[in-house]
Amino acid sequence: MDERIAHALVWLDYAAVAVFGATGALAAARRKHDIVTFGFFAAITGVGGGTLRDLLLGAPVFWIDRWGYLAACLTAALVIWLTGLGRGRQRVLLWLDAVGLAAYSVVGAAKALALGAPALPSMVMGVLTACFGGVIRDVLAHEESVLLKREIYVTCAVVGAGLFVILRGFGLPGLPAGLIGAGAAFGVRAGAILWNWTLPGFPGRED
Repeated sequence: MDERIAHALVWLDYAAVAVFGATGALAAARRKHDIVTFGFFAAITGVGGGTLRDLLLGAPVFWIDRWGYLAACLTAALVIWLTGLGRGRQRVLLWLDAVGLAAYSVVGAAKALALGAPALPSMVMGVLTACFGGVIRDVLAHEESVLLKREIYVTCAVVGAGLFVILRGFGLPGLPAGLIGAGAAFGVRAGAILWNWTLPGFPGRED
């Protein structure tokens, strides 16, 4: 992997962790938790998806020897605490989550490819990286899981990771492939937020 591309992906990884950490802090804010719980929600949401990815890939867990990732989560929690952004601002959570989802779908797939995983498993790793932290956040906050909502969510991660893997397979460099993949994932998620896009439900009748 080109050194410039690798450097850009590292910064994208930090940004995605911070953004997801902010969504965890916002979830804690809606429940009016204390500052310690803010930090806990932010950390578990920010690194949860990447932790699962690394465990499944048999790689060293990314934040164990790089304290900057946890620092990014805790900084995001502190910003939310000090600015009061969590006070009734559900839209802030939705849009931050959309940014994190888009970025992490690409970051997860890129790391899997870099570790030698085939295309389809790499796409799955991108989806898990993008979605698992949000699932943990919703469970901790006693909210309906994003996986159970009709609005498009996991599909966005599939679009981002899948497009990135396909473009890399055709030889497109990592940075433009990542930007295209993340942009497509964010675009689909934005449509779901703004216009309530959903996928068709199961058409069968209940017995």
